[in-house]
Order: sequence, then structure tokens, then C-alpha cells
Amino acid sequence: MESVQLKGVQYVTDGTGKRMAVLISLDEWGELWEDIYDVLVSQARKDEPSVPWETLKAEMMSEVPISGNV
Repeated sequence: MESVQLKGVQYVTDGTGKRMAVLISLDEWGELWEDIYDVLVSQARKDEPSVPWETLKAEMMSEVPISGNV
């Protein structure tokens, strides 16, 4: 397999040289990492029950302070 070097990317290998993990520079790749993380969180939560928007909105509105002082 041909190895391509990317700035801000390091591979973690086992004793045989097999790639096991990757380290990425958040300075270089932080925005991309945020997208990847969002996908991972979404996939992890895909089987959680959903809440209809109207139900959530009503619940959130009931938590809003009534007085004008914030």
C-alpha cells in the first residue's frame, strides 16, 4: 500500500508496522474533525427514541423564565 504523508497527520502502528490509529492536528484539521465527530455522535444515537418537535418546543417553552429580567 502506498503511503501518503499529510501535514498534521500521524499514524500509530503496532510492532509489525500495521496502522492501528491516527493522530490529527486540530490546528490543521479541526474543522474536519468537528464534522467527523458530529457523524460519529449521530451514528451512536441513531437508535435512541426521537421526540416530536412540537413536544420538545413545548417543553423548552415551559422552562423559559416568565419575568423580563434575564
